[in-house]
This record gives sequence, structure tokens and C-alpha cells, in this order.
Amino acid sequence: MTQNPIEPSAIVGPAVTYVGNGGFDVIKVADRFVRPPAALEVRIKVAAAAVNPTDIVLRDPGQGNVPLPMTPGMDAAGIVEAVGAGEKRLAVGDEVMAALSPRRPEGGAQAAYIVVPSAAVVHKPRGLTFAEAATLPMNGLTALYALELAGLAAGQTLAVSGGAGWLACLAIGLAKHRGLRTLADAKPEEVELVRGYGADVVVERGRNFAQVVHGAVLDGVDALLDTALLGRASFPAIKDGGVYIPVRGWREGPDPRIQIKPVMVGEVLARTDWLETLRRLAETKQLVPRVAGEYPPQQVAQAQRRMMAGGVRGRLVIVF
Repeated sequence: MTQNPIEPSAIVGPAVTYVGNGGFDVIKVADRFVRPPAALEVRIKVAAAAVNPTDIVLRDPGQGNVPLPMTPGMDAAGIVEAVGAGEKRLAVGDEVMAALSPRRPEGGAQAAYIVVPSAAVVHKPRGLTFAEAATLPMNGLTALYALELAGLAAGQTLAVSGGAGWLACLAIGLAKHRGLRTLADAKPEEVELVRGYGADVVVERGRNFAQVVHGAVLDGVDALLDTALLGRASFPAIKDGGVYIPVRGWREGPDPRIQIKPVMVGEVLARTDWLETLRRLAETKQLVPRVAGEYPPQQVAQAQRRMMAGGVRGRLVIVF
């Protein structure tokens, strides 16, 4: 007689937990129950979860605006441990990477087990470690969304401020894949690094961003992805009718000369097709993940301190 499949049950595992808003002292590692996956969801045994600036925003007083306690983290890689009803693309035992919002009631990715909508999960790129795969989903989706908002055609110019950062690296690589001309800024000692990302033009990083951009592109660029948070000071670098894409939202009103289109990655976390694009480009080495350091969950504070100090090239990763 054929037996019915065993239904998954709740499971217990450790999770990085913010018990309040504040300094590093509010970060704890605590066990929590993780429910079974519902229909079209999967439960993942997390091997690695990336550390991102959003983790700081959620912890700092007055900025998180989410119920506490909560778990940070927006992208993870691991093994599918349970599958909800109706899911056909993913199976128990699959090695995967996933994007998720830490603002949801169940929190984010920095936990030993997470439940995620299956649409936000794809197979891990072949040849990548779990730590490498964990650096891709959220920032890769942000870069792809920024390119969609820019709406540029092959041959047009995308500028990226903060050119040595990880989001900039992915944006430059994806833009080159689409045939765009790319411009980025860098410190003198990081010019070759940013050229290695694929930037066609690298200008000196500094307060006169718009001026140096015009020195390289006389009419201004078609669009600017502002990962360095330069704000209105960068607007003169953009040609009339061009697009400004901020990464932390925008509350300063419109501009009469250019279009302002904030990139809000939470709107596209379930874009399976875009996650598959990231997987495919990583497998063919058109995108090369960069792990800047690995930390156990008990050392999340150290990882966040290092990120806040600046100069991290790639992503720090929490490993479970």
C-alpha cells in the first residue's frame, strides 16, 4: 500500500534577532520556531545569508519601523528542506538562493531556517559556494530593477556613483550585458578594480562628481544609479530628460529637468525570471560574486561594524 507523504512540521533553529532598536547590544542569537511551508512556499535550511546596509537601517533607532523582535537579512542560500503544496519547480534537497523582505512578520534571511515564497527562490548557480550565491539575489534584483527604470537602449550611457561597491559592480556587469556604455567613479587606488567590473569610463571619486562626469561625457549621461547617495548634487551630470535612480527612496520632490525614479527592491523580490537571469549569468561567469568575509551568527555585530567602516568590496556573509 502506498503511504501518504509525511507533512512537514514546525522546526526550531537559531536566528539573528534584534530585540530592540539601538546599538550592537540589541543583536542577539535566539532559537525560534519556523512554521511549515504553505502552498507555493519552501522552507530552506540556510547555509549563508548576506549582510547589507538595510540591516543597519532596521536596527538604528527610529529607522526600522517594524515590529520587534525581528530578524534582518534580505538574501540567503541553502538547501530546500520542505516544500509546500503545489510547488513543482523546486524539490527537497535542491541547492537554492532566495530573496526576501526582513519587514515581513517572519523576518529576514539571517536564520538557520526560513520560509520563502517559491517565486523568490531559484537553484543555486552551479560552481558557486553557498556564501557566493548569497551575495547575488537582493543586490542583483536591485540592479536589474534600476536598469528597467532607466529604460536605456544599447549604446546609451549609464553612470553609477559609488562605483567600487557591490551594487555598482552588479549594475555595471548587467548594463554591459545589455550593451550599455557605463561610467563609474572610483578612488585612484580602485580605478583598476572598477575597470575590472566592466566600466567603460572611470572618473575620480569626489565632491565634484557632476563636473568630472561632464569632463568625460560632454552632454551628460542618460541615467544615473546613485549608490553613493549623492542626491541633488549629482543632477547636473544627467542630460535633459534623463533618469536619476536613488537607492534609498526619494522625499525631496520632483525636478523640472530630469526624471526621478527610486528603485525599491521590495517590489521585485518575487521576480523568478530575474533571479534566473542572475543564476545564468553567474554560471557563465558574466557575473562574479565577491565574498569579502564570512562570520558565524554570533559575530553579526563584528560584520556590521566592518561594513559600516566602509571599503568593503563585495559582501560580508553570515554562515550557519
